Amino acid sequence: MPSLKSIRKRISSVKSTQKITRAMKMVAGAKLNKAQQRITELRPYAVKVQEVLWEITRDAVAAPSADAPAAEAPAAEENGAEGYAAALTGGERPAHPLLVTRPERRVLLLVLTSDRGLCGAFNTNINKRAEREWKSRTEAGQEVQIAVIGRKGRDYLNRRNAPILEYLPGVWDKLSLETAQAVGAKILAPFNKNEVDAIYIVYNEFKSAITQTVVVERLLPAGAPAQAQGQGDEGDRVSQSGRAAEFVYEPDRGALLERLVPMYVDISMLRALYESMASELGAKLTAMDAANKNAKEMIDSLTLEYNKARQAAITKELMEIIGGSEALKE
Repeated sequence: MPSLKSIRKRISSVKSTQKITRAMKMVAGAKLNKAQQRITELRPYAVKVQEVLWEITRDAVAAPSADAPAAEAPAAEENGAEGYAAALTGGERPAHPLLVTRPERRVLLLVLTSDRGLCGAFNTNINKRAEREWKSRTEAGQEVQIAVIGRKGRDYLNRRNAPILEYLPGVWDKLSLETAQAVGAKILAPFNKNEVDAIYIVYNEFKSAITQTVVVERLLPAGAPAQAQGQGDEGDRVSQSGRAAEFVYEPDRGALLERLVPMYVDISMLRALYESMASELGAKLTAMDAANKNAKEMIDSLTLEYNKARQAAITKELMEIIGGSEALKE
């Protein structure tokens, strides 16, 4: 049986750990409220931007503008993004480069993880999903490169010799639209140079403090929303089969795309970062709550063990005293 001193030291150690987990739980809870409010406010706007972009691109491919020459219309259907952008503007304006669809032979994965641990399976789920995506695409004959945000993802993928193209540090220190735009500019560079054919983001989508869903979402080429690609929730995405709304465009669709596509990229990047941050805080809150409860149970168990050991020591001392007293009587 352990000595009373060792049990007291263990109890003191667990109590110190419990103070830390309780403090971390309170901090995560306070930050989660702000993060949850940010993503709740941003999500409808991001979904609407995606919906408008999808409506414009779908209308352009399905039914070119009446102002476009009749000879240009077939090119819109045959040549995808390049064709419909030319048809919309009578051939005067080239397609937006972020709308050009190419066969996915070279793919860039952007993996969003955290810089720190103590957040349950948050990083593990992301890293394993990114690894599966990388290996499955490689087996399919695609050339995969990876950009990583967060030290946990970098360390995990480095240990597995993953083809990391770029590591982006310090993103979580000051999360804002400017940060999302800076990240987007670095991620867009390989696509604009035709070094990759598509960009996918792997991140945790925030559902609640105890539920986060790993999502692999296509960022580029811009086009159909995630629900049309077979991902996402029905309430958050516009379906491919139904029309969400009718839009009137001024001055024309081509000019609108010049402003809307970069906005879509920035907002989509910001939303993914906000979703990941809220998911991390939710996972950390849940993990610290579980750790706090486990510490309490361990303290109760050690206290019971301490009382039993103390009772045994007292009984032993009493037996020795009684034995000595009886020896003196003889």
